Amino acid sequence: MRRNTPFYTYIKRLKKFRFYHIIVYALLGLIMFALMYSNVTPENLQLSIGDKADRNLRAPQFTIDTEKTEEKRNEAAGAVEHVYVLDEEKAVQQVERIHIIIDSVETTKQEVAKLGEQEVLNEEGEIEIQQVDIPLEEQMAILQEKLTSKLPSDWRRDIQEEDLITLLNADFNQLSVLRNATITAVHNAMQQEILTVADRDDARKSFETEMRITSIPGDSENTIRNVGINIGKIAIIPNKFYDSKATQDERQAAKDAVEPVEIATGQLLVKEGETITRELHRQLEVAGLLNTNKSIFSYVGLALLIAIMLASLVYLFNGKEISSHNKNSYLTMYLIIFTITLLIMKVISLFQQFENAAQIGFIAPVAMGAMLTKMLINERTAVITSIIFGICGSIIYNEFPGTLNYSLGIYLLVSSVAGVLFLSQHNRRSTILQAGMFISLINVGMIISLLAIKNTNFFMMNGLLNLGTNITMAVGSGVVAAVLTIGLLPFFEAGFGMLSTMKLLELSNPNHPLLRKILMETPGTYHHSVMVANLAESACEAVGANGLLARVASYYHDIGKTKRPNYFIENQMGRENPHDKLPPQTSKNIIVAHATDGAEILRQHNMPKEIIDIAAEHHGTSLLKFFYHKAKEQNSEVEEQEYRYPGPKAQSKEAAIVGTADSIEAAVRSLNNPTPERIETIVKAIIKDRIQDEQYSECDITFKELELISQSFCETLQGIFHSRIEYPEAANKKVEGK
Repeated sequence: MRRNTPFYTYIKRLKKFRFYHIIVYALLGLIMFALMYSNVTPENLQLSIGDKADRNLRAPQFTIDTEKTEEKRNEAAGAVEHVYVLDEEKAVQQVERIHIIIDSVETTKQEVAKLGEQEVLNEEGEIEIQQVDIPLEEQMAILQEKLTSKLPSDWRRDIQEEDLITLLNADFNQLSVLRNATITAVHNAMQQEILTVADRDDARKSFETEMRITSIPGDSENTIRNVGINIGKIAIIPNKFYDSKATQDERQAAKDAVEPVEIATGQLLVKEGETITRELHRQLEVAGLLNTNKSIFSYVGLALLIAIMLASLVYLFNGKEISSHNKNSYLTMYLIIFTITLLIMKVISLFQQFENAAQIGFIAPVAMGAMLTKMLINERTAVITSIIFGICGSIIYNEFPGTLNYSLGIYLLVSSVAGVLFLSQHNRRSTILQAGMFISLINVGMIISLLAIKNTNFFMMNGLLNLGTNITMAVGSGVVAAVLTIGLLPFFEAGFGMLSTMKLLELSNPNHPLLRKILMETPGTYHHSVMVANLAESACEAVGANGLLARVASYYHDIGKTKRPNYFIENQMGRENPHDKLPPQTSKNIIVAHATDGAEILRQHNMPKEIIDIAAEHHGTSLLKFFYHKAKEQNSEVEEQEYRYPGPKAQSKEAAIVGTADSIEAAVRSLNNPTPERIETIVKAIIKDRIQDEQYSECDITFKELELISQSFCETLQGIFHSRIEYPEAANKKVEGK
């Protein structure tokens, strides 16, 4: 397997899959299966023919009634009449045979004439050609020989010998007239559809009538014409035949045109109190209500669906968006949030059995689970969770076992996603109720749209009552979701030590005791921290890191300086620098201690681990160059390692960015004239120095991201230190002051 493929990377991550994770995912799967098990279990009724139904029985799923369908299709096929095809080639074929007879007679007469020619001496002694009569038997033999090779046996059988003799005695002109008249009459007669014997007799009468008006020269007794009539009658045969293939095709088409007999989901099969007849019993059996053989397919399908949903969660929690050291807490918290939400959905679904409570699922506050997931974990997981809630809801709120309630599933999905999207723009605890109202508004819109799609008449009394009830539940769903979110959020934050957006916003409040301590005891450090926060937040947002975490951590990252505020230059306010009278080693110890002291102070005040880590890591193992060089001047044998921060190095992008912003802000603040060019030079120099010093070696930050961070720092600093024009009034006052 290639090592640089995404699939290889994912498999490598799966190798680190912990046993605890497997337990959590297994519990999730078991909980989902247990809560949806009853919704996929087929209903089996114990009813026999003659029993009376104790309630209305409806079809649990869409089914095709194959027996009834086949019965209707056979009826449709039986109604199709036989298909007969007119063979127009028959007329051509029969006319051609009449041609053969006349041609054979003419050829025979020509041959007989040649055979009868004999050479004799006349009285003058010259040779003359005389015509000798050829016996009729010999002429007939020649003609029969020709007809045998060209005419079918039935024609030879039906043609009378007297008629052939008559034709042999006729002259060529008479034969020509007879040919044309007979062929024309036969062709006209064969244009009719001739199927039965009666049809043939009618055609022959029509042919004979046409021939009777035909006049042949020299045929005063109509002997030759009668021969033509006899031959024409032989030629007129049926020209319409039964087509078995076409008939079969027509019957198949009739079968295919019959729509399958469907039993729709929810279709009323038997009314309450109705006697079960043989036909009703058969329909119940087709619908699966009398199937005593329990199939495992529904359970296998549910298990497969749950496995697919769990696979998406495994992929999410195994990604880079969730830090590894918090993964167990996130998984446990997710398990609890998911279970609570699913249990609420299941409990509400139990009320569906009551009359007029089929749509009780509209009140389910599933947006609560999505909002908690968004605030405590991340938005991507919340969106996937919303999809899972929608799928589970379509099963839990189904009307019949084994079906899906698509309307409710879509409603729950949109409701959950609406909560996630609103909170992505409004991240204060006070806006959760506003989020609930927003969800309620979206829910109402979904109710109206779903009912309209179903062609519900809102202006009927029942329609208005149904609409009002559903809208009330939709509004209640949003409000209840917000209230539950506000109520449960503190428990998750306190119980799992989660650093949610809400928690970060609370920590960023200037009235927080620790921020007040920094402001009052180290005002210079407070101003420095605010500047670092601006730089770090912008840089984090540029590379997709947590900008709010970086901002809040920046506020607290130098809190260790409150132990010895005067030893840090930003708090000296022009006073004498105490480090001028201290040895480099002592100064180094004081400066280095602010990182560890800050982390300890934050721990004592139960601050979130992420903020403590950033306070401890923001200097990494960097070198205190000023005091190192000062010590080097006094003692050339001083080791560089003695003047480095103890670390650890930055473990996250946020820690790396805050540390870099801390160094850059201090360096730029020391400039007398911070022009854009000088700012850019300092920013790039500091980042390059930290790269060479391997301060980024333990966090997953890339060179491309460092370039984006550098650009962000430059843009923010140029906005802070941009040049300002001198207003006339200010200039005049300066002149007067002189």
